[in-house]
Amino acid sequence: MHEEAVHATSWILEQAWIVPVVPALSFLAILSFGKRLPKGGAEIGIPAVGFTFVFAVAAAYEWISGSAVVERSVTWFSLSSLGGPLDIEAGIHVDGLTVMMLVVVSTVSMLVHVYSVEYVRGDERFTYYFAALSLFTASMMNLVVADNLLQLLVGWELVGLCSFMLIGHWWEDRANSNAALKAFLTTRVGDVGLIIGIIVLFFAVGTFNIAAINHAALTEGVRHGLLLLAAVMLLLGVAGKSAQFPLHVWLPDAMAGPTPVSALIHAATMVVAGVYLVARVYGVFWSGFSIEAGGINLLALAGGVTLFIAAALAFVQFDIKKVLAYSTVSQLGYMIAALGVGAWTAGVFHLFTHAFFKAMLFLGAGSVSHAAHHTFDMREMGGLRKFMPRTYATWIIGTLALAGIPIFAGFFSKDEILLGASEGNYTAILILGAVGAFMTAAYMGRATYLTFFGDYRGHGHPHESPPLMTVPLLILAVPSVLIGLINAPGIERFNEWVVFDVPGTGFHLEHHDFQIGLALVSVAIAVAGLGVATWVYLLRSAPKGLLERQPIKSLHTFLVEKYYLDHVAERGIAAGTAGPVARAVYWSNQRIIDGVVNGVGVTARRFLAPFTYDVVDQKGVDGAYNGLAALTSGLGGVLRKVQSGLVQRYALLLFAAVGAGGIALALLV
Repeated sequence: MHEEAVHATSWILEQAWIVPVVPALSFLAILSFGKRLPKGGAEIGIPAVGFTFVFAVAAAYEWISGSAVVERSVTWFSLSSLGGPLDIEAGIHVDGLTVMMLVVVSTVSMLVHVYSVEYVRGDERFTYYFAALSLFTASMMNLVVADNLLQLLVGWELVGLCSFMLIGHWWEDRANSNAALKAFLTTRVGDVGLIIGIIVLFFAVGTFNIAAINHAALTEGVRHGLLLLAAVMLLLGVAGKSAQFPLHVWLPDAMAGPTPVSALIHAATMVVAGVYLVARVYGVFWSGFSIEAGGINLLALAGGVTLFIAAALAFVQFDIKKVLAYSTVSQLGYMIAALGVGAWTAGVFHLFTHAFFKAMLFLGAGSVSHAAHHTFDMREMGGLRKFMPRTYATWIIGTLALAGIPIFAGFFSKDEILLGASEGNYTAILILGAVGAFMTAAYMGRATYLTFFGDYRGHGHPHESPPLMTVPLLILAVPSVLIGLINAPGIERFNEWVVFDVPGTGFHLEHHDFQIGLALVSVAIAVAGLGVATWVYLLRSAPKGLLERQPIKSLHTFLVEKYYLDHVAERGIAAGTAGPVARAVYWSNQRIIDGVVNGVGVTARRFLAPFTYDVVDQKGVDGAYNGLAALTSGLGGVLRKVQSGLVQRYALLLFAAVGAGGIALALLV
């Protein structure tokens, strides 16, 4: 192993390559031995992800203590090119962003592993499930530590594969397998753009190394047209993985998978891979989209539109997981919009805080379902706060954090996004962000009142979930309340620990100071949203028949139909391509493939069959057998003449044979 630029003295950071290796080995071990173990493989997966958590915490301590950036690489494989041999490398890049992501992924993954022991207990594919969790964790860790885009792409595609496997875990239900296919195919559309973007950057810069690409992008080492093309193509990949409009359609359907999967993949890790990619190669987006100029750009526009349209869709959902799914899409829009307006730290900080309280909310939804006899329909819930005090308390914490109420984590990160849009001359994004904050508080208030207030409308007797499910909720509640304080006014440690720094470029992102006025406005907006939800759903004071009045009725239908995007995709694109393709394949099967097969059969019957029968069978095979029979018969006749019964003749033959053998032996020796 050779080192390209190792500045740190920390042994922990230099060994970050271990982090993806351990869960990868866990995956192989669970597949090999899991079914023969008492816990079905969970006793392998949980210690493995526990190791990654301990390593991540140690790495965070080393980074906070002052360790510098670590880059290490080895030659992965070599290619021959016009300019001579080309070495493709694999390695690690460890900085504040890497360490932050390691902490997020390992923490949520570990708690999801523990929660899953109870949630999927007795499942016939229990071992398969835990193997997939380990592979997902390894793939995400590889994506995070990768120092080059090609290695990052490997992790990127593997998390997509794991998502497909886990969404379709209960594939016997056609809706689940359809959801898995929808997620896989939709994200693949985006991945085409990602691959093109990586290719453009490679030929523009001459390397896959991320640090070198950022340096070239920020020092005018690449023509602006190429950077713009690369940024657009990369954004397409980001839109697929991080569910940005219009490629967001797969994420709500992906709730068909087990709830712990929703918490791990669709709230805290995989879906933020796109946000992480933008943050990691930010130099390309900064220069390609001319973010510094203000106004509007494609990155900010994608995030702004997504945060608004997804928040609106959350209002008309009765599946509690789909409410959270659209909420996730909306919050991902906030992160992308923050990066689009130049508020890099704010976007990354919101990724950090959101992971904890959204994972807690998803696991809370699973706990509620467990109590309400495995339904996620909020119309069959109600009054659960009396039966599930621990789940209710953690849900309220998550709701307040998501709504942006002080002192909860979401307040500090979301406020920084609005501040960045305000000071970056992005007025449209500021307005969309403010409206989105109101909507977020309102739809979470709606979900809270339908689930936990009023009378229980379901079946049976609800009850609190067992400790294996509630303890992870209680653990996640702590950072959901306190983690935002690390970037509170007067503390602001996150700004020091996680920065976008490209040595040798002089590039520096301005940090926006806390503004009490804007913070008060954002809090007032959130409180107003909660107040409207209270008025409509708790106090039931809304006018009766409101949804039957125009234009409210038409708007409601428009939202229920999800902007008709699924109709366009399924009846337009899918039906318009799958139908003709299927007919073309059927025609080619009947006319071409079957024609070739039938032609071969006719030819064989007319020409090969007579030859085979007359020459091969009759004269060859039968002739050989008949000849052998005649030879055997002739030899039998000769031997019968020898067997005369005369002892003298037998003795003569014996002595003749011995003599012949002696002569032969003498000649040979």
